[in-house]
Amino acid sequence: MSGPVKAFLEPEVGERITCLFNPAELRIAKANSWSAPAVPRRNAPNLEFQHGDSGTLSMSLTLDTTDTGQAVTKHTDQLLGLMKVNADLGDNSDPKVKAGRPPWVRFHWGELYSFKAAITSLNINFTYFSSDGKPLRAAVQLELKQYEDEGKWPLQNPTSGTPEVHRVHMVKAGETLDRIAAEHYGDPARWRLIAEANRVLDPLSLPPGTPLRIPEIEAVARA
Repeated sequence: MSGPVKAFLEPEVGERITCLFNPAELRIAKANSWSAPAVPRRNAPNLEFQHGDSGTLSMSLTLDTTDTGQAVTKHTDQLLGLMKVNADLGDNSDPKVKAGRPPWVRFHWGELYSFKAAITSLNINFTYFSSDGKPLRAAVQLELKQYEDEGKWPLQNPTSGTPEVHRVHMVKAGETLDRIAAEHYGDPARWRLIAEANRVLDPLSLPPGTPLRIPEIEAVARA
């Protein structure tokens, strides 16, 4: 029997970052802006909708490497790297303009995934050290803010009819990408679609319990 499914952050560029421990809780916030024009001789005005504000997703993560003795900074540095400006990334209003910005990320946990989000705040608190001063444990507070209006809301189930992801397949022992493609598409030759959607570097090495996004054929054709 495989272990618990690990949550992870999928960045716009680069490798995904797996959580050492799944978050104990997720906090979601959403606000809408309404105006209340003054109306004479009324007890209360009729509210008028103005616009929706960006949603936020926040979580607390625990990073602990006391079992290996390696410095936990290997993992905190990955998160800090998501805050760095990438000169090759374009502006949200015009992707062709290489204005430079940090990458957006998407949070995944099993069959759930979030909207594209910008990391607006990252706080790291080192809480445990080895006798020689090596940090072995850190408490992380992560704040994510909706990057664009894409019709998704955390946490989204892949079966909800979104155009990007139709379903998630949990890898079983001994499975390969061509077998998974045959199961979902009826054609083992379509394994590259799954590999590209999940940034699989080695299609022959798939640990059991790995969640794989299975793209819709129609969505791939439209891309």
